[in-house]
Amino acid sequence: MPQNLIKPLLILLWFPLLTLVAQDSLKSVVAEKGDGIYSLLRKQGVDPYITYDDFIALNLPRLRDSLHLYEGMAYVIPKTTGDSLEIVKEDTKVAGIKNSVKGISYDIFGEKYAEVTGKSERLKGTVYYLISGHGGPDPGAMTQYAGKSISEDEYAYDVTLRLARELLSHGAQVYVIVRDPDDGIRDERILEMDKDELILPDQIIPLDQKDRLEQRVDAVNKLYLKHKGKHQRLVVTHVDSRSKGQNIDVFFYYHEKSSNGKKLAESIHNTFKKKYKKYQPNRSYSGTFEDRSNLYLVKKTLPAMTFIEIGNIRNKKDQKRILDYDNRQALAKWISEGVILDYETK
Repeated sequence: MPQNLIKPLLILLWFPLLTLVAQDSLKSVVAEKGDGIYSLLRKQGVDPYITYDDFIALNLPRLRDSLHLYEGMAYVIPKTTGDSLEIVKEDTKVAGIKNSVKGISYDIFGEKYAEVTGKSERLKGTVYYLISGHGGPDPGAMTQYAGKSISEDEYAYDVTLRLARELLSHGAQVYVIVRDPDDGIRDERILEMDKDELILPDQIIPLDQKDRLEQRVDAVNKLYLKHKGKHQRLVVTHVDSRSKGQNIDVFFYYHEKSSNGKKLAESIHNTFKKKYKKYQPNRSYSGTFEDRSNLYLVKKTLPAMTFIEIGNIRNKKDQKRILDYDNRQALAKWISEGVILDYETK
């Protein structure tokens, strides 16, 4: 490119950013190597869970794939509304996790993400059961990345914890059925494997597959009967394990005889289609929602439910969706928005 064109081009590229900052007196910061949207916002003292959508809207032309930052690029930081809320300690070893309008600290999410600040009470009075696939002696699908083994259960668990945090912030009561005593929400690309997951409250996961599934069904169904009369839903999260060459979008399954389960799956599916259209307009969304009544958890659990496949861990393209923690957070947030849509559209 001729040198005399470079400077005018740079001015044109930066003009929208300068206009935004001038109009709203918003702060702008330069992304450093390794920064993601959430880490950038946290470093600026801004709650990323409250301001994520505002950040995307302000900075969309300067985001790669509508989700990722460019090192050395300046980004506008949205303003927060109100001061930090009071933090209250609560023992998270109990079976249920219940939120209030105050900020609450939950050990299950790990030190970094322990505090959950209430965003709304849109899900007040609801009960959600979250099951991440596999765990304990069963790691699920496995593959190699950067010379290390990675497994389905660790990534499904991380997305599930992030989803639990989102639901809690909107006033829901949440039961995390598969629980790891020392792995909270993690931002690493490679999530170290272990086998110490338990089933709520503190049950060791058996080796036999049928026993494992029955244990989870029993845990959910007992709690369902306890909360009979409330709005109750189950979300099961898995990472698929198809052939390496098969790139998939997010799939949602339900029981053919459950109209509420179908509505939940469809609500989350429609939310994903809407998000792809908004944030990735050049990429079509090919995920589906469909009946899978033959799956054991779909067939045997009492609450209306959806079974989610979030990607193929063996596929290089899908690994980008799964290994990047910003993407895992986006998945959890979009699922939560679909859950809210399901609840608010009777």
